[in-house]
Amino acid sequence: MSRILITSALPYINGVKHLGNLAGSMLPADVYARFQRARGVDVLYICATDEHGTPAELAAAAADQDVFAYCEEQHRLQHDIGRRFGLSWDWFGRSSSPQNARLTQHFAEVLEDQGLIEERTDKLVYSLEDRRFLPDRYIEGTCPICGYEKARGDQCDNCNSLLDPIDLKNPYSVISGSRDLEVRETRHLYLLQSKLQGRIRSWVDSRAEFSALARSIANKHLDEGLIDRGITRDLAWGVPVMRGGQPRTGFETKVFYVWFDAPIEYIAATEEWADASASGADWRSWWRLDQGADDVRYVEFMGKDNVAFHTVSFPATILGSGEPWKTVDLLKAFNWLNWYGGKFSTSQGRGVFMDSALDILPPDCWRWYLTANSPEHSDSAFTWEQLTAAVNRDLADVLGNFVNRILKFCEARFGGVIPEGGEARPLELALYESVSARVADLTQQFEAIEVRKSAQALRGLWVLGNEYLQEAAPWTAIKTDPERAAVIVRTAINLVGLYARLSAPVIPFAAEAMAYAVGEAWPPTWPGVDAALELSRLPAGGRVTVPPVLFKKIEEVDLVAWTERFGGAD
Repeated sequence: MSRILITSALPYINGVKHLGNLAGSMLPADVYARFQRARGVDVLYICATDEHGTPAELAAAAADQDVFAYCEEQHRLQHDIGRRFGLSWDWFGRSSSPQNARLTQHFAEVLEDQGLIEERTDKLVYSLEDRRFLPDRYIEGTCPICGYEKARGDQCDNCNSLLDPIDLKNPYSVISGSRDLEVRETRHLYLLQSKLQGRIRSWVDSRAEFSALARSIANKHLDEGLIDRGITRDLAWGVPVMRGGQPRTGFETKVFYVWFDAPIEYIAATEEWADASASGADWRSWWRLDQGADDVRYVEFMGKDNVAFHTVSFPATILGSGEPWKTVDLLKAFNWLNWYGGKFSTSQGRGVFMDSALDILPPDCWRWYLTANSPEHSDSAFTWEQLTAAVNRDLADVLGNFVNRILKFCEARFGGVIPEGGEARPLELALYESVSARVADLTQQFEAIEVRKSAQALRGLWVLGNEYLQEAAPWTAIKTDPERAAVIVRTAINLVGLYARLSAPVIPFAAEAMAYAVGEAWPPTWPGVDAALELSRLPAGGRVTVPPVLFKKIEEVDLVAWTERFGGAD
């Protein structure tokens, strides 16, 4: 494939996201996007805020704001924090955009034309105290399948079963806590997923690149049998229910369900990007197989709690439309990053959130920690001790120490100029062989989106530089053999340039500082596996500078302050 389309799970609009959201979708998507761009691939990384539904209405009311103004403010906030973390979205859109409204209404119409949408009289839960129908996620109770006592009306987070809220035992309103609930009749549109069971099963079976976690979640729901899903809600905030450009009779006060319109925003956000582009970009060439998208590889990143909707519900929309839309080729699913044995929680303010994280450490420290400890193949637990080890041992002691030592030595002994020198000796030849093998391994791990293995391979390359410098000992060679010292310094400075290029997907800010310090081009290109060639890239005579300390160590006093502020182990 000559182009790669990347999407990550849409962050919900109600507040700044926590580190679990970052680790489980946006960050690994960004690392992959940066890696592929460095390789010269035409990449389009799309994300957006998910803005519809009751949580947005309630959050706006709590903030004493109009819901549209609230969403606009929160979108800007999430965009700015994401950029500060180095997230390199090509476009960060909004599900409340007119493009998404048009496409959502289009899909509803064509699905109905395909016989896959029907009106049904529904029995829904109504809260007498709140004076409103309660959307699925605003009813909680005991799961009828596993007995979990805080199951939501649409899904149990304990057993991952998709639920109907009227099946919950001992239900109550999340809004008020009231159990004064009753079931009332209302009309809604249903997507007949049951008719698409075979097609979706065949489609999932054809997705050979899906991660094992994504495939297992998809097959679990298929094995249980797909149920028809309501795609409208009794709400004011959302995409209006239209038919033929006019409000649908009987649905004038209803909107499309957020889980119907939100995935469509991936497509709509691409249209937003194209509309904002001055180059005449064509969004259809990324999404329509009949308009050029047949050369696109579509890669999607998300946490495991979103997988069912993107392996069943959204494919039902796309496949059921009968239109030639591009579907995801590789869905990379992540487990949860937990907070000291419990979950990070936006609603309960538990854990470290992205804005607070940047108050206490630079973004690269978080990016490295969350990559090296990715919740990739199992849930992982955040601890201050792990964060400290990642920053102090990996970034400061291994990478930062190497860069600082060699550049200071060059400044002191060679006037900050990359020196001329003699030929490589056996020590350099052995280094070339080791670096070549490790660059090949790192490239393979990035390509395979093996997140933790990528971090391990990258750290291994940093270690090679320290081992080389320790054994070559230019500070000793300079006393008796200045020409030998020059070879060592030139080789080590080229390692700094190589590390800048290799590290850029994960720690882009430090990588740019390293590249600038040694005169390496930016933005970076991905190196080949011929280390002898790559380590002679920076010619003699080039000037180098000593950057400020790349990574400041975390001290005990910091841990005390952070634990007091955010909590942690008892």
